[in-house]
Amino acid sequence: MTSRRRILVVTLDTLAERMAGPAIRAFEIARALGAEHDVHLLTFGGCSREGDGFVARATDVQSFRGEVESADVVVLQGYLMATFDWLQESGATIVVDLYDPFHLESLEVERFRPAPERHAALARALTELSAQVARGDLFLCASEKQRDLWIGHLAAAGRVNPDTYDADTSLRSLITVVPFGLDGAAPRQVEHGIKGVVEGIDADDPVILWGGGVYNWFDPLTVIRAVDELRADVPNVRMYFLGMKHPNPDVPEMAMAVRTRELSDELGLTGRHVFFNEDWVPYERRADYLLDADIGVSAHFDHVETAFSFRTRILDYLWAGLPIVCTDGDHFGGLVQAEGLGTAVPAEDVPALAGALRDLLLDDDGRAAVRERVAAQAARQTWPIALAPLVEFCRNPVRSADAARIAAERAAGRQVGEVSRMTRLRADVGGALRTLRADGVRGVARKIRRRLGR
Repeated sequence: MTSRRRILVVTLDTLAERMAGPAIRAFEIARALGAEHDVHLLTFGGCSREGDGFVARATDVQSFRGEVESADVVVLQGYLMATFDWLQESGATIVVDLYDPFHLESLEVERFRPAPERHAALARALTELSAQVARGDLFLCASEKQRDLWIGHLAAAGRVNPDTYDADTSLRSLITVVPFGLDGAAPRQVEHGIKGVVEGIDADDPVILWGGGVYNWFDPLTVIRAVDELRADVPNVRMYFLGMKHPNPDVPEMAMAVRTRELSDELGLTGRHVFFNEDWVPYERRADYLLDADIGVSAHFDHVETAFSFRTRILDYLWAGLPIVCTDGDHFGGLVQAEGLGTAVPAEDVPALAGALRDLLLDDDGRAAVRERVAAQAARQTWPIALAPLVEFCRNPVRSADAARIAAERAAGRQVGEVSRMTRLRADVGGALRTLRADGVRGVARKIRRRLGR
């Protein structure tokens, strides 16, 4: 029989009716673990959503340490380890969720800011990552390609060592793949979200859906240009952006969102062929919109963030049975091509993207066949399947194989540091006394000024 444990799942994101990827992932992790354990989902953002088999609430700096001290397992994501450096000393088993390579993401998030701000943002990301890598007992990532990236980080930090290697030469007990999942229940449309509801989109218009936010690392500009080209062959084609405003108020509108609106206006598409949902669709209502679409689209640029990303919006396309047209070069681009889930095209290739959309929209039989393959793929990517490694780990959570040695080395380092400080202090006092006897108070003052100057 599995022992019931107290588990904290911690996020910085907003837990509400409208949630972005990090909050959705934390919520689903808490729901899966809540079936067997006493789970508390904590956020340092807003919380207006109740848990489902677990407790969901906001926390603060003052109470967080007590929460951790009473937990057996802590599953965390985002900028927490460097902020709360006492987590390094915690006796809890700590699971670090690395599904979002935020240090690479920061290169794009801050891309249009002044250089000093960009370097400072990357430095913050690397400081946090270093703290996470130094302490985690188990690390989660979203794909095998991401796992290669993180093994490199762990190896550079000394976490791939004789202890962890001898315990498990595959290193799966140190870092395992836990992808983003999708709902196991089939989507159900309560009411239309787009067709016949949005002014300018009729019930029989073909709809191409952009199913998430518009961020700097995405390329909606190529999609809009493709729609501009496509409308000659499909005059009633409609492009719908599902959410322009991020549900977390701390996330500002990005430069790409502004450029997207400007290009649509410039080409005369806004309100005719391109439509923007200014808010964010409630998590429980997303099926109403997804099931009004005919194709799901995702496009990005060819850069390093793309190579290691995991586009969670494409999972919603799978869930809704949508044929997918996307940019090649990432995890899902390869999956779409390998499994026949639609078409992956080269980055920034307007004719190729327009052609892929045209082929699907004008071939009803072909689109239906793709839908069948998408449905089969969706059944293999539900949350219970995705989270199985984490659920199994939490049934018998253990510290990493090198945890005891690292703790001992950290304690020894503190002792050496304290001895060094005492040695320096005694030397300083002795030197001050010698200077006082030789040069008087003014000599001591000069020596202090020189020390402060250095």
